[in-house]
Amino acid sequence: MSNTIQSISVKDFDGNIINLVQKYKNKLLLIIIYNNDCLGCTGRAIPLAYEFQQQYPTIQVIGIHADFFNKEGTKTTIKNIFTSGTIPFPIYIDEHHKVYDQFNSEGTPQWLLISEKGELLRSIFGSQDNAKNRLYYALESFVEKQ
Repeated sequence: MSNTIQSISVKDFDGNIINLVQKYKNKLLLIIIYNNDCLGCTGRAIPLAYEFQQQYPTIQVIGIHADFFNKEGTKTTIKNIFTSGTIPFPIYIDEHHKVYDQFNSEGTPQWLLISEKGELLRSIFGSQDNAKNRLYYALESFVEKQ
């Protein structure tokens, strides 16, 4: 499933367009595409992303809020899902769910593991135990190769 990604175009909270592939060049990325209205995302996947960030410090965890009709995210609504009131890893906005579509997401949350060279290593849907285990195995196997 390895193919090189040239661009992942999102917006930051100030409305600036950011290419995540360029911004985080030479970093192993774990991206979670989610939506605030998805209870599996906010209840399981976001805490899991935070857990991965703590457990694998060499990985850059990034959140992408996929905007759907009447389910758009703002800095305030995104910040509000975190009980601490602070956002623990970078989160960007996917206007009109273009990135969601770019990766043929099955739903939210959709996880993307991208190599330092910009290759898509894994794309995994879900937040329950099966998806969680697949993510752990993917991270463990990749981190060991470094």
